[in-house]
Amino acid sequence: MPPGSSGFPDPSASASVAARELPVISPRLRELRRHAGLTLEAAAQRAQLSPAHLSRLETGHRQPSLPVLLGLARIYGTTVSGLLGETAALPDPVIRAGEAVPQEVGGWSYRQAGAPGRAMHALRVSVPAGGGQSDLVRVHPGEEWLHVLSGRLLLSLGDFEHTLDAGDSAHFDSLTPHRIRAATARGAELLFVHTLLRSADAELCLGEPRH
Repeated sequence: MPPGSSGFPDPSASASVAARELPVISPRLRELRRHAGLTLEAAAQRAQLSPAHLSRLETGHRQPSLPVLLGLARIYGTTVSGLLGETAALPDPVIRAGEAVPQEVGGWSYRQAGAPGRAMHALRVSVPAGGGQSDLVRVHPGEEWLHVLSGRLLLSLGDFEHTLDAGDSAHFDSLTPHRIRAATARGAELLFVHTLLRSADAELCLGEPRH
C-alpha cells in the first residue's frame, strides 16, 4: 500500500498544505520590527518569545499562531490584518447632513461630524442653558478643539474661565480640568473635535463619564 493511502490523514502533508495556504508574512514581520526600532531580542522579549523563534518567523521557517500574531500586532502598533498585509476599505470621507442622526445625552445634543474609527472624533454639539452636563468637570488624556457656531459659551480651564462668542475657537490639553456651558438663555452650538488616548474612553466624547 503506498504511503498516505491507509485512510488516515498524513500529518506532514496537512502541515505542508496549511503552510502553502498561509500568506507569506515573514518580510512584513521583519519590516515592522525594524520600523518600530526594535532589535530581534527586544521584540522577542516583549512578545514573550525566544529570539530564535522570532527569527524563524521572520525568515519564513515557521508560521505564527494567532496568539503570536495578536501579540506582535500589539507590539508593532498595528492589527493582525496589517501584519498580513491586508488593506482595509477606507471610510467615506463625506458625512452628509441628513445622515447625522442627533443623540441626546444629559440634555445635550450630538451629531457626528466625522468618520468613526479615526484618531480624531468630530461632533456638532448643541449645549442648552444650565444644568445637566454643564456642571460636569472632565479630565482625561488627549486634546480638544472647539469652535462656537452660535450663541455664547463659557469654557472653564483649570482656574481660568473664558467667554467665547460665535466665531471664536479654543484648543487645549484635556488633562487640564475643563467644563463647558452655555452663557445665553438660547444655548450654544459648536463644532467639537477631540482625541482620546485611552481605548476605554473611545466613546466618551461629552457624554456621561465612565469609571
